[in-house]
Amino acid sequence: GNTKTVMVANLGPADYNFDETISTLRYANRAKNIKNKPKINEDPKDAMLREFQEEIARLKAALDGGGGGGGGAAAA
Repeated sequence: GNTKTVMVANLGPADYNFDETISTLRYANRAKNIKNKPKINEDPKDAMLREFQEEIARLKAALDGGGGGGGGAAAA
């Protein structure tokens, strides 16, 4: 997609925050490796209409190209 996600990891310089700092750095490292799979938000009815329109276009192209598959009478 065209979006960016930013995460800020805040660390404390004091020695008594050492465990919390290490935990935060580990979490930030794991979060850095997350890969999102963007998906278009689409209404199911709109998706169905789009699929039908694509199928109609494909079938029209098949008919225009002579790929209708028969149905006419055979000559004797």
